[in-house]
Amino acid sequence: MDMNAAVVHRYGPPEVVRIERRPRPRATGGDVVVEVAAASVNSGDARIRAARFPAGFAVPGRLALGLRGPRRPVLGIALSGRVVETGPRATDVRPGDRVCGMTDMRMGAHAQYVALPHNRLVAIPDHVGDDEAAAVLFGGTTALWFLRDRARLQAGERVLVIGAAGAVGSHAVQIARTLGAEVTTTSSAANTALLTRLGAHRTLDRATTSLTDLGERYDVVFDTVGVLHPRDADALLTPGGRLLLAAATLGETITARGRVLTGTAGSGRDLVSALVERVADGTLTPVIEASLPLDRIVEAHARVDSGHKVGTILVRP
Repeated sequence: MDMNAAVVHRYGPPEVVRIERRPRPRATGGDVVVEVAAASVNSGDARIRAARFPAGFAVPGRLALGLRGPRRPVLGIALSGRVVETGPRATDVRPGDRVCGMTDMRMGAHAQYVALPHNRLVAIPDHVGDDEAAAVLFGGTTALWFLRDRARLQAGERVLVIGAAGAVGSHAVQIARTLGAEVTTTSSAANTALLTRLGAHRTLDRATTSLTDLGERYDVVFDTVGVLHPRDADALLTPGGRLLLAAATLGETITARGRVLTGTAGSGRDLVSALVERVADGTLTPVIEASLPLDRIVEAHARVDSGHKVGTILVRP
């Protein structure tokens, strides 16, 4: 049986993505096959599609993913859907279950069906929609891991979120608030009302605000978009402050120490479960800019490339 999938055979602009017919995956071992309801198109997908990696990661990125194009040509790592087939060792899910999860280096979510390990899947509560479950994953895992697990954010601390309207930033604002922090954000002026609604105490227009001249100090500075150099962070941090770099260069990753925290968020079941529970209890609301049919995925990639995306963009096969 074949399926529709968005395929990238060579690195390049959004237009290199093509819809093709490909064989539907089968469930073997501990894998399950999920019929995809929604999948995000995020900055990670766009970086892989264009081979546009943070400084220093170009060579290792191509060695890991493919020299001229991705070895796994169907991108997409965050999805929601319904189980349609289970392997013999996938004993804790059944066909018909509504689930969400992340495929990591397997990718493959930009298709009608995807196979992934059963232990990466989390049940979606009845009152959480497919779009919400898919949209919370990419930005939510990064935001929760950095703020809760890496920075160990405490109630009463002051947080600055740089790039607050994106997938990571919009989740970070809400998570910081639920952890009891006072939140300041930077974004375009058009997003002020949104960020205030998400819980920001103060919003700054990135077009008219210099980060190095704020005159304020924060316990945590979370750069979600890669615009702040660690040497410029000293003027922003309290003596015990922490700088979180979600898009660190290779040099920043290697030399990170003390107050500079880098790394890649996990995507295991515990982290995904914590996010879905927050959506279910109403303390976390994914911001969804658009939910597009799969055949408009070029449009989704172009919007991500623009740098003006608000929240998450989804495709629905």
